[in-house]
Amino acid sequence: MGISSILFIVLIAVGFGFFAFNVRKVIANINLGRDKKINDRKGERWKVMTLVALGQKKMFHRPIPALLHLAIYLAFILTQVELVEIIIDGITGSHRIFQPYLGGFYKLIISIIEVLSVLALVATFAFLARRNLLKLPRFHKDEMTGWPKLDGNIILYLEILLVLFIFTMNGADEAIHIANGNESYGFAMSQWYGPFLFGGMDVETLHLFERIGWWGHLAIVLTFMNYLPYSKHFHIFLAFPNVWYSNLDAKGRLSNMEAVTNEVKMMFDPEVDPYAAPVEPVGEPQTFGVKDVTDLPWNSLLQAYTCTECGRCTSECPANQTGKLLSPRKIMMDTRDRMVELGDYKRKNGADKHDNKTLVHDYITEEELWACTSCNACVEACPVNIDPLSIIVDLRRYLVMEESKAPSELTGMFSNIENNGAPWQFAQADRLKWKDEN
Repeated sequence: MGISSILFIVLIAVGFGFFAFNVRKVIANINLGRDKKINDRKGERWKVMTLVALGQKKMFHRPIPALLHLAIYLAFILTQVELVEIIIDGITGSHRIFQPYLGGFYKLIISIIEVLSVLALVATFAFLARRNLLKLPRFHKDEMTGWPKLDGNIILYLEILLVLFIFTMNGADEAIHIANGNESYGFAMSQWYGPFLFGGMDVETLHLFERIGWWGHLAIVLTFMNYLPYSKHFHIFLAFPNVWYSNLDAKGRLSNMEAVTNEVKMMFDPEVDPYAAPVEPVGEPQTFGVKDVTDLPWNSLLQAYTCTECGRCTSECPANQTGKLLSPRKIMMDTRDRMVELGDYKRKNGADKHDNKTLVHDYITEEELWACTSCNACVEACPVNIDPLSIIVDLRRYLVMEESKAPSELTGMFSNIENNGAPWQFAQADRLKWKDEN
C-alpha cells in the first residue's frame, strides 16, 4: 500500500470520525426533550415520507424553485455513486474500478451525474441571485442576519466548487484516456469539453489536473459532510425521519394535556368521590406547558434541527404579514439555538446542571407568542412537515397555567368561562332568551 493510499485512509477516517462525533452531539441534544412514543399508523407514515421527503411534494407549490432544488437534490444523491468509487479507488489504488464491471451502465450513470451537475450549477447560481441580488423578502427578515445569511451562501459556494472539481476530474481524465490511444469514455459532457479544455496539454499536466479534481472532489465532500451538523442543511439527512415522525392529525386539531384531561373526566364521572384524598404524585411535579427545550417532546427538537430556514412558514404567516413580531421560522431557529446552547452547557458542567436561561422570555418573547392566530398556515407551508404551532401553543400554556400571564382580552374570556360557562359576559340561563323574542 502506497503513501497516497495511507494518507487517503487517514483522511477518510478523520473525516467520518469527526462527522460521527458531531452526529452524537446532535442526538444527545434531541434527547434533551421529553420522551414521546410515535409508532402508530406506520403505513401512512411511510407513504407521507415517500411523498413529502423523497418526492418533495410540498415544494412544488412553488414550481420554479422546486425544479431548481430538485436538480441539486438529484445531483447530490447520484454523485454519491461516484464518491463510493473514489473511496474504493483511494484505498486500493485503482482507477474507475466500477467501469470494467458495469460497462454501458457505468457510462449512463456518469453521464447522468454530469448532466445533473450542470443543472445543479445553474440552480446554484439562481439561488445565489435570489438571495443576494433579487433579495427575496423572506431571506431578509430580522432573524436572517449574521450567521443564518452567511450559512445560506456558504453551502452554495461549496456546491459550485464541488461541481468544478467534478468537471476538472472527468475532463482531464477524458483527455488522458484519449492521449493514451483509447476511445472516448463517452460521458455526456466530458467527452466534449474534456478535449476542448485539456486537449493541448502534456500527459503529466493532465494527470495533475485530474488529481486536483479527484482530491478536490473528496475534500469538498468531507468538508460539506462535517459542516452539515453546524448548518441548516442538516435537513438533507433529517428530513426523512422528521417527516416520518410528523403529526398526521388534521390541521387545527390541538393536543390536550393528559393531566388536565384526566382531571376534567373525573369531574364528570359520578362514581368519583370528590372528597377522596388525592393520589400522591410520584417524582417531580409535572409542569403545565413548556418553559424550556427540556419540556418539549423530542420530535419537536428534531424538527428544530430539520428546519431549512427557507422562510415559507413566515411568508405565509398572516401575523407576520401584518407587521407583528411573530416569525414561525424564528421560533424554530430559537428552539434549535437554545437546544444547542443547553446541550453544550450540560456536556461541560454535568447532565444534571441547568443554566439560568429558558426558551420562553430569554429566546422567545410573549409578544411573539400571543401574535399567533393558530391558523396553521406555517404548518401547511413547511416543505418537511415542521410544526411551529405546537411549540407556540405549549409555550403559551406555560405562560397562562404557570405564570398566570395572558393578554387582557383573554383574561376576560377566561373569567367568563369560569363564571358563566361561556366566553360571553352573561349567564348560561340567558343564552337562549333570544328564541322567545318572537
